[in-house]
This record gives sequence, structure tokens and C-alpha cells, in this order.
Amino acid sequence: MSKSICQVSVAPVRKEPSDASEMVTQLLFGEICEVLEVKKQWIKIKIIFDEYEGWIDSKQVTSLSELEYANFQQEIMFISEPFSLLVSKNEPFPVTIGAEIHLLNEEGEFELTSNNKFLVDEPLIKGKQNKSQILELAFKYINTPYLWGGKSTYGVDCSGLVQMVYKMAGYKLPRDTYQQAEVGQVLSFIEEAEPGDLAFFENEEGRIIHVGFILADQKILHAHGKVRVDNLDYTGIFNSDLNRYTHQLRVMRKIF
Repeated sequence: MSKSICQVSVAPVRKEPSDASEMVTQLLFGEICEVLEVKKQWIKIKIIFDEYEGWIDSKQVTSLSELEYANFQQEIMFISEPFSLLVSKNEPFPVTIGAEIHLLNEEGEFELTSNNKFLVDEPLIKGKQNKSQILELAFKYINTPYLWGGKSTYGVDCSGLVQMVYKMAGYKLPRDTYQQAEVGQVLSFIEEAEPGDLAFFENEEGRIIHVGFILADQKILHAHGKVRVDNLDYTGIFNSDLNRYTHQLRVMRKIF
């Protein structure tokens, strides 16, 4: 199967090949996907990182040769600021935190494809990060509006927030909350948790539907309406603005 790379800041990945279809996730600038099927201007893709599938407008990606794809797997760095500007053909090119930069040279340039060169003029993040660095990344999303299927600082959902932060920190998590709840070591008590560990929450039917980052002093950072900080205890998340519990705690997990 052929490979393609996202050439826009944020591209919606939809359930069906239609602009009116539900967005199930997003492809960020520099992320690579495998092309599964072509239907007019739409292509069905599988995202290389998490194997998530959906439909994307073909104009928002560009094809990679096998050599380009192989080279791009050698070193991946990430934009680490909420919003950034690259330069392409002497024009500003906006990207968000989590955008992928491949094979950056000493002059701060990289080529998305042979005819598509970009200049980067800011620090990038690469390699494994520790727990405190993970929380620094997570707080860069603070006040980002909630968006179902979102993965960027234009809009993010709870599992997209967790996946992207851990991805930039060098750890691979699945896309959806119920899948993430199967990763890592189960914690029995809140007191066992370290800042940066994850808490998962269930609905009335017992289905895991929400996730957030455990903070110090029994707080949690999560995407609910917006990325925010709330109180956490054995019952769940207490929202001080609403003066009530909004999520019921199911399990806590340590990823590393």
C-alpha cells in the first residue's frame, strides 16, 4: 500500500467519504498514513502511529516514495508550542503542537516532499520525556476547547489530549479511551499515583468514556468543555463551576 503525509496544519479524518460525515480523529501536519482505498477526491487511510482508519480529503495529504517513507521513520521531532509558524515559499505556515518534523538539517530546514521545503525557527521536542515534562506538555493545551475527534490546540477530546501528550513524550498509546484503559499498571489507591499517571472514568452502563492526567493534591487535568483542572477523589471528578461530580472514577493506571 502507498504512503502519504499530511501537508496541512490539521486535517479531519471522517467516518465516511463526505464532508458531512462525523470526524473520528485528525491527522496533524507531518503525520504519515497508509492509503487503503480511493473514492473520487476521498481516500481511506490507516494512520501509521495508531492504526486508526477513516476517510480524508486527498488534497490535504501528499504521496511519499518508499525511500522518503523509510527516511522519515529514522528521526521524528515535534512542534512543542501550542501554535507555531513555519515558513514555506517565503510565506507563513501555521502548525500546532504535536506536528511532526522529519529530517531537519543544520540550517533548520526540512522537506515534506522534494518540492515542498519548510523552515523551522524554534526548539523541537524529541526522545523520551519524564513525568514532569509530560505535565508541562499537557498544560500547554490548557483552555483548548473540547472537540470530538480533535488532537490539536484548535480543539481536542480527552483521549486525543492524552495520546498526543504521551506521543510527544516518546510513548505510544491507542487513540480511544477504552483502549488506553488497557495499557500500563493498575493503581489501587489515589495515593499511589504520581502526577502524569492517568485516571479513567465510566458512564452509568459501566463503559469507560473519559480520561485525564492525575496532578498533585488530588487534582486532574482533562478535556471537558475545555482543557481544565478539577478536583479528583475516589468518587470521581468534582467540577467546582458546576458544584457537582461530572465523572465517576473507574480505574487509575501508570503508563511508566
